[in-house]
Amino acid sequence: MGASQNLLEIVAAAQADAKTAENRIADIFEQTGGQHGSGSQSEELHALTVSLESAAVDIFTLFEARMQHHFRRGPFSRKLKSLLLETGQADLAESVHQYYLAINVLKHGKGASYRELLNAPSALFVVRPADDIPVGEAHDAVGLVDVSVPGFFDGLTTTILEAYHFLENRQIS
Repeated sequence: MGASQNLLEIVAAAQADAKTAENRIADIFEQTGGQHGSGSQSEELHALTVSLESAAVDIFTLFEARMQHHFRRGPFSRKLKSLLLETGQADLAESVHQYYLAINVLKHGKGASYRELLNAPSALFVVRPADDIPVGEAHDAVGLVDVSVPGFFDGLTTTILEAYHFLENRQIS
């Protein structure tokens, strides 16, 4: 991804990469009957999941950085959510907030965002209790938000694109 790419091009590239990883994850699960399979298949699943998590964090962080200029200062996602609510975009506001929380969990693991997601489950993605994560993985964020579920990355990028178009097209008063 070159420096000259705009946000839309970067999102498109990230979607293509994520689709490749999701397809490979689906192939492995199909080959193993939904189980983790052999050691090499399990390692590949873990690596693919980590790559999806990294891509999700990267694309959301880039979105925030590229769109921050729409707000004077302060936390971008909170300000975006407030603006969306003020303009009657409640569904998009909720989607932005839920993905913001998920990205925080991917970045930081268990904390306030994780507790909020556990207490108010979202239909947008799967949040797993830390007790359900296999031993050896519980020390990091891998698995707390299941990014390998079909639709996670598409939902994230759809939300980013809708918010991008909202911000870029709104009339500044």
